[in-house]
Amino acid sequence: MKDRAEGPTAGGAQGPMKRGRVLAYGAGNLSVNLISQAFATFATFYYIDHLGVAPNLIGVAMVVHGIVNALLNPLVGHVSDRTRTRWGRRVPYIAIGMAPLAAAFTMIWIPLVDGGTAGFWYFLIVVLIYDVLYVVVVLNYVALFPEMFTTIAERAVAVSWRQMFGIVGMIVGVAAAPLLYGTIGWAAMGVSFGIVSLAFFALSLRGSVERVRAGRESFGFATAVRYTLANRAFVTYVTGSFLLQLTFAVLQAGIPFFTKYALGEPESANSVILGAVFVTAIPMVYVWSRVTTRIGPRRATLAAIVVYGLALTPFLLIDGLVLAAAAGAAVGFGIAGMLVLLEILLAEVIDDDERRTGARREGMYFGMNGFIVRWSVSLQAVIISVVLTLSGYDEKAAVQPESVAAGVRLMLGVVPPAVLALAFCCFLLYPLRTGARSGSGESTPVTAGG
Repeated sequence: MKDRAEGPTAGGAQGPMKRGRVLAYGAGNLSVNLISQAFATFATFYYIDHLGVAPNLIGVAMVVHGIVNALLNPLVGHVSDRTRTRWGRRVPYIAIGMAPLAAAFTMIWIPLVDGGTAGFWYFLIVVLIYDVLYVVVVLNYVALFPEMFTTIAERAVAVSWRQMFGIVGMIVGVAAAPLLYGTIGWAAMGVSFGIVSLAFFALSLRGSVERVRAGRESFGFATAVRYTLANRAFVTYVTGSFLLQLTFAVLQAGIPFFTKYALGEPESANSVILGAVFVTAIPMVYVWSRVTTRIGPRRATLAAIVVYGLALTPFLLIDGLVLAAAAGAAVGFGIAGMLVLLEILLAEVIDDDERRTGARREGMYFGMNGFIVRWSVSLQAVIISVVLTLSGYDEKAAVQPESVAAGVRLMLGVVPPAVLALAFCCFLLYPLRTGARSGSGESTPVTAGG
């Protein structure tokens, strides 16, 4: 781990990127997705189905978890922006917080009490500790990205490697967890994942570099929030990002219903379809990084949205698992573009904000983005609930009416493409245009029409 960036190659801006640094930094995303996906997929199932905690109590805990996590994002981001130490603004938080974060995640799977009300209070307390540490570590980790990599070419390469690691972490967190807790138990699974996440966070520190800045952000919290939400480029970006994240959430939550009611396949088929999505996305992030370097992030985003939307429409007609897996692979192509491009676009917004305000505020921008985007999961739940209700779904019925299959098809083949059309309009209006500086190898976002 380097505590300071020195000379003209600070953050890799004026010198060639070191592949080892890019890989080391990107490895941290495996930890991020491993623990977040394992928690999101299995925590409620473990406490309700295995420990016997009442579902309504766990539901209350998860609502509190969502609210606290959302509010922490801009607050922690603002504090990080104003931090000044000899080791930088972000790195100290990661270095100090990564071991407690791994420990808190592990303790979720090692309850020190029985189920019932005691289990609820244990779950709530441990999850809130986990929330604080997760936001502190992960927000500072992602906030390093725009400062470390300063040109489109650098950012495209760095984010492609980071998302490759992230997809692997996602697959392990979702697919390997049942194998582990079924073989060695929940506690051992938690310990295993905790150790792996700590190891990859530690590896990421070896590639983390911060540039020393003489200036200091002088905004108070309320002023920083106001400036952020008054930024037209950010508002346009975060609205489009929210809509894209909403489609991801609907797709991931809707696939099990599609598998069961539209295809008539067993639950194991979920892994085939989702596996096709994620396995395809791994190599495709590299393809999108090259496309981004060639045509710019805004136009690449518009192209990726079109590809993603077209890949979703076959779900209206698909009637077999093989065709569903093929459609999932096509969806993975589009999703890979989103994974690469959203952070590059946000980095452009941050660069433009620095030119306007004189302050470098990655923490606040990533924090406000996290605060807004995470509500897409709540809206996804509402959409699925409404679609299922209108289609005649009855959770107590052994056999569902045929209208449920039609409703599920509409939920995947019509609703996400309609949302994507709105996202396309947002990024069409995105006011930053990227122009290359002749001979410099750098790129500068400029306001459209300026």
